[in-house]
Amino acid sequence: MRPGPGGCCCRRPVRANGCVANGEVRNGYVRSSTIAAVAATACGQGIHHVTQNGGLYKRPFNEVFEETPMLVAVLTYVGYGVLTLFGYLRDFLRHWRIEKCHHATEREEQKDFVSLYQDFENFYTRNLYMRIRDNWNRPICSVPGAKVDIMERQSHDYNWSFKYTGNIIKGVINMGSYNYLGFARNTGSCQEAAAKVLEEYGIGVCSTRQEIGNLDKHEELEKLVAKFLGVEAAMTYGMGFATNSMNIPALVGKGCLILSDELNHASLVLGARLSGATIRIFKHNNMQSLEKLLKDAIVYGQPRTRRPWKKILILVEGIYSMEGSIVRLPEVIALKKKYKAYLYLDEAHSIGALGPTGRGVVEYFGLDPEDVDVMMGTFTKSFGASGGYIGGKKELIDYLRTHSHSAVYATSLSPPVVEQIITSMKCIMGEDGTSLGKECVQQLAENTRYFRRRLKEMGFIIYGNEDSPVVPLMLYMPAKIGAFGREMLKRNVGVVVVGFPATPIIESRARFCLSAAHTKEILDTALKEIDEVGDLLQLKYSRHRLVPLLDRPFDETTYEETED
Repeated sequence: MRPGPGGCCCRRPVRANGCVANGEVRNGYVRSSTIAAVAATACGQGIHHVTQNGGLYKRPFNEVFEETPMLVAVLTYVGYGVLTLFGYLRDFLRHWRIEKCHHATEREEQKDFVSLYQDFENFYTRNLYMRIRDNWNRPICSVPGAKVDIMERQSHDYNWSFKYTGNIIKGVINMGSYNYLGFARNTGSCQEAAAKVLEEYGIGVCSTRQEIGNLDKHEELEKLVAKFLGVEAAMTYGMGFATNSMNIPALVGKGCLILSDELNHASLVLGARLSGATIRIFKHNNMQSLEKLLKDAIVYGQPRTRRPWKKILILVEGIYSMEGSIVRLPEVIALKKKYKAYLYLDEAHSIGALGPTGRGVVEYFGLDPEDVDVMMGTFTKSFGASGGYIGGKKELIDYLRTHSHSAVYATSLSPPVVEQIITSMKCIMGEDGTSLGKECVQQLAENTRYFRRRLKEMGFIIYGNEDSPVVPLMLYMPAKIGAFGREMLKRNVGVVVVGFPATPIIESRARFCLSAAHTKEILDTALKEIDEVGDLLQLKYSRHRLVPLLDRPFDETTYEETED
């Protein structure tokens, strides 16, 4: 069975290439306003419902990416152009000692050294990043719960250095932390259990798992993780980033092929590069692009020799942390089975945040965990702790225990951290004798849908799946990145703003992360301030005329606005 085009809830006849049979949709573009009206009515105003697709999807798959308005795109490029011109002007003024601030001027004693950065990176940091640097690395001095306390700071040299005023900004609404289920707190059962283990075991283990750092708590945690995921075995690691970057090289090497989503996290990218395997990139969440790469890999084999690849490994994430999109896992699994490839699934953001019982994207789609060869996730988000895990077949875990650098050389997880994970995971599973975990999962889902719906009603362009607690709000223009972050903090709302090079140059955004700890009153307060700042900065770009595509061709624009 070929995982081809998805069906829309309009249930129009669909061809294999994703075009509507009567020709009204061609090559990924929608041209008819009649189709727009029908799709908007039946599909919920331009939301992409996948209900057919050979029966792969057991639930609606609602994901939306509204195209950047042409005028906004042009003005964004113009904005970067103006900043670049002023940057060269400022460099000229610095060179002749006309500009008063000399922090960006190279010191005489450093001129004989080789540059640490390329010219453009150096230029971008001096003249663009420094203008809005105050929006990042803000120190907090409280638990990262629904509200946080932030240390106030000022800069008198254009953000090259900061001085703390001694004041604390109290009760800032936290819309940036990955505290999805609200377990990042200093009261309750998790804190009490961690404090008890701290008294008994101390803080550090001071050894690796293979030497004398393997505690009974580590064994208990791994059995619990395997049970939670529904797999044969699991192994835990002290750092989520290293779980990817150090385990992928242990799984593949020279003569192997990695097929990686273009928006995969840096840890997956680094792990793939360190492995020495050949890497090929497919368009984000685009099954046609992935299948083409799989076909080419099978037909042509390795370059020059044309020998078959030793392994083909597909790397995807459950929730993409910058887009808010959810992987089209049923289709990925179908392709993986069809072409006999392996699947590596990173559930860092989806574990705990998706599924009726918080078991991640596999449960969200009602799939069998055995269909995923390597299940990876972290404890840093939904569990309010640190570290990561790998789950799968017992043979896989036994192999990684002796071949993974992160297992052989890294220090074991701290005992209080282990207990935090165990207690929160048991709470999610209901093994603590309460329904708190289930209520947190349900609350997160309700908060997510409510927050996304309200932002859409206000007229903002937001990206991602309607069930994703990661909500990107598009800012586009470079000047609005810093302005949005500062204006929100003035109104006691802490947000994360992101721009180039972390995003495409015209797709700067603010990223909100929802939490079960957010009450409706907190969300309403945040939404009120977002609405006000949106009007102030003119951020309400949405034209509410988005039309869903029946598929996402790998060589075309995914969505396009309809004609008037």
